[in-house]
Amino acid sequence: MREHLATLLDDFRRYGREIAVVHYRGNRRRTATYAEIARLAGRFAALLERRDVLPGDRVVLWAENGTEWVAAFYGIMLRGALAVPLDAYGSADFAARVTADVKPKIAVGDALLLSELRKAMAAAAVKDRKHRASASGVAGPLETLAFEDWATSLPADEAAPVSGLNHNTPLQILFTSGTTGEPKGIVHTHGNVLASVGPIEDGARPYMRYEKLAHPLRFLHTLPLSHVFGQTMGLWVPAIFAAEVHFESRLVAPKLIETIKRERISVLAAVPRVIALVKTHLENTRPGLAERVAASKGMKAWKRWWVFRDVHRAFGLKFWALVSGGGALAAPLEQFWNALGFVVVQGYGMTETTALITLNHPFHVARGTIGKPLPGREVKIGADGEVLVKGPMISRATWSGGHLQEREDEWLATGDLAEQQATGELRFLGRKSETIVTAAGVNVHPEDLEAALEQEPGISACAVVAMETPNGPEPCAVLAVRGAGEKTAEAVERANARLADFQRVRRWVLWPEPDLPRTSTGKVRRKAVEAWLHEVQAAAAGDKTAQKDLASAQDWLLALINNITGGLPKHAGDESRLVEDLGMDSLGRVQLDAALEDRLGGLLAGPGVDEARTLGELRAIVEGRAATHAGVRAVVHGASGMETMAGPAEQMPLPLEPGESEAAHVARGERERVKFLYPHWPWGAPVQWARAAFLEAVAQPLVWLLAHPRVVRAVPLAAKEPMLIVCNHVTAFDGPLVEYALPGSMRRRVAVAMLGEMLEDYRHFRNPDRAPGCRGFMLLGPLAYLLVTALFNVFPLPRQRDFQRSFVHAGEALDRGFNVLVFPEGTRSTAGELARFRPGIGILVKQSGTAVLPVAIRGLGELKARGRGWFRSGTVVVHVGEPMRFGPGETEEKITEGLHAAVERLLHG
Repeated sequence: MREHLATLLDDFRRYGREIAVVHYRGNRRRTATYAEIARLAGRFAALLERRDVLPGDRVVLWAENGTEWVAAFYGIMLRGALAVPLDAYGSADFAARVTADVKPKIAVGDALLLSELRKAMAAAAVKDRKHRASASGVAGPLETLAFEDWATSLPADEAAPVSGLNHNTPLQILFTSGTTGEPKGIVHTHGNVLASVGPIEDGARPYMRYEKLAHPLRFLHTLPLSHVFGQTMGLWVPAIFAAEVHFESRLVAPKLIETIKRERISVLAAVPRVIALVKTHLENTRPGLAERVAASKGMKAWKRWWVFRDVHRAFGLKFWALVSGGGALAAPLEQFWNALGFVVVQGYGMTETTALITLNHPFHVARGTIGKPLPGREVKIGADGEVLVKGPMISRATWSGGHLQEREDEWLATGDLAEQQATGELRFLGRKSETIVTAAGVNVHPEDLEAALEQEPGISACAVVAMETPNGPEPCAVLAVRGAGEKTAEAVERANARLADFQRVRRWVLWPEPDLPRTSTGKVRRKAVEAWLHEVQAAAAGDKTAQKDLASAQDWLLALINNITGGLPKHAGDESRLVEDLGMDSLGRVQLDAALEDRLGGLLAGPGVDEARTLGELRAIVEGRAATHAGVRAVVHGASGMETMAGPAEQMPLPLEPGESEAAHVARGERERVKFLYPHWPWGAPVQWARAAFLEAVAQPLVWLLAHPRVVRAVPLAAKEPMLIVCNHVTAFDGPLVEYALPGSMRRRVAVAMLGEMLEDYRHFRNPDRAPGCRGFMLLGPLAYLLVTALFNVFPLPRQRDFQRSFVHAGEALDRGFNVLVFPEGTRSTAGELARFRPGIGILVKQSGTAVLPVAIRGLGELKARGRGWFRSGTVVVHVGEPMRFGPGETEEKITEGLHAAVERLLHG
């Protein structure tokens, strides 16, 4: 066994240029090698040393998963300090309470999160000025260092591991997010982690010769690194294989599948909820898949792979396994993936046991179990079925009240219930604290009921919680359903047929949203569900206040729009128009799309939200059914005999614009539902060579000959990194004029965002210069599309919808080293005046995280307004400004305003 965990960095240096981390931030893809992470860790350790961080001091780490997170964690380890990782999606109040308790020397992480932490700590200090030091966590202001500042803050030299590191050295303090009382952290030592990971490393050794055939293994990691399962799959296991870890935080099923195929992922590491979302998406997009899975029972492995080759093609041929943790994986869910021909590995552990207690062997999986205890662990089942554990991986200390507290008990009572199979594997039964003891004295495990209910296609999520009745507590199923829920009663009956009589669901209620509230690891927040159920009971009993509160909370979609737009009219209904009535602009569309994906994941059904014109249409798309005008739907079934009050209505058609003919209306509908193409072939080397030759030998001389523009640059430009370029838009020749003004190394690597609808008109033989609805035939349209795409590297930026896909393509272009040219006005100026920038430019800049170069074309607008030609007029000036950067705390609106002002100054300065 290793002496301490810092020895892993020796392996990192040996792995050298092997890619260690790929993380996606905004619309960008960033990579780091093992050697780069080792170097960053050493430099961060040197900075901690210079700032007097001593062994045993605490360092708060609050950020999204990424290269800097990993490097910071190892740097803290090198210094012998204790890392205090916080959930990136946790609340600032909780982060402030933890910080006050651990009293760190410094906090590091994402600038935006650190800003929220400082605000929360300042608010706590105001509440209790008499105890300012304890409220803020330090005697003075908290010292912070944002990852965004690492480039200028970290020293060039690296620090060696501090002397004295060993198995007993404390490594980190993990706090459970959502704690309501005083924070209590679990303290891990180097020895705890090594005892947890060592058996995996030993077990993998005999298979390493085969790993070379599939190297590099790639893990798609969807878990927070502030949790032990996330650390196991993100920090420790990949280091054994020199594997790539791809961090993904947007847990949307289509995007996960797309990433798995594009990046040639080998293993998906996720909580059961994410695995269930991907299953649901496959069933929704492949009619008859469930029936095919049922018919494959008993089929041989090779035949099973052939039968489901369409699924394997969707994931890519390198993908072969799913690793599940953070909660129990339902047997039907495991059986589904096994039936498709994928390996499903699940383990069992908890924070106190430094992750793993048991693990299913990936090549000898005991289905329906959580595996056998790993070497070095002693496991026994108590008289009441509780799992008791002993071994070197168990944490012996907690942090509470500002100091370490040692734990004396030799055996750890996990609070989990399980039964041991004759072959040694454990079968998980549920949490001891969540067992419902009914009025008849029968123990009901909610997980059994939930597993049966969630097999039903119409039920997207379920939580069985205790409900008080006149006779005592009884189980009640809170169900999130797909659609209107008219057939929920039938689904409950089918689930009951699979349960024993004492387990049968006799009370159930519809949750008002498409999914239940969850933690960052996908677990249902049962306390929140129970509190809501009590409100339902109070409302049903005639409590007017509870009825009012419940009714106001029903329309979650309207509340989501309200959060984005900042306000709603008093009488907003399903007939309300998103733009005219609810104030949903193009930026709001992008924000709404992202918010729905983050909230619903793979549950989002139907076409994209950008096609909806009214709240009713949006509701129909989101819920996958006709729009409904619903009242309070929280009615407990089986207890009162009442039925839901929701009734379906007809789905609204695409509205007819004022003065629009029927033919134009049909044509507009067809165009708005077209799928834009985002080509990568212009980025290939042969096309790039041809484009460079065209730009230098043809385009540049032509611009000089025809316009002879004068170029003014505010500062010398050096192509250190790809940039976004924004410019005013006057004519169709603005792109060549901007490229003329750029240094050769920059203009030869420019991708231009062009009006998507115009490109589609070219592709479909339509003339884009004619009136909408009567485009006319254009024989050379496809040829024009190919030439402009190849010679000017254009890609579509639609005017009305599909912005996010265009932004993703822009991010890919930046990742490939192309500067991206955007005209934020969205249309050509008629008289040369600078029009309002479309707000989407703000979100593009924020997602791209790169510098922005403002450019203004002066004189061309005046010539256009006077109807004069500009052939060698001598009045055209291309003014190139100074690159601009925006901090992570800047809003999209402020970024848009800042860019508009910068171009305006260049235009009129």
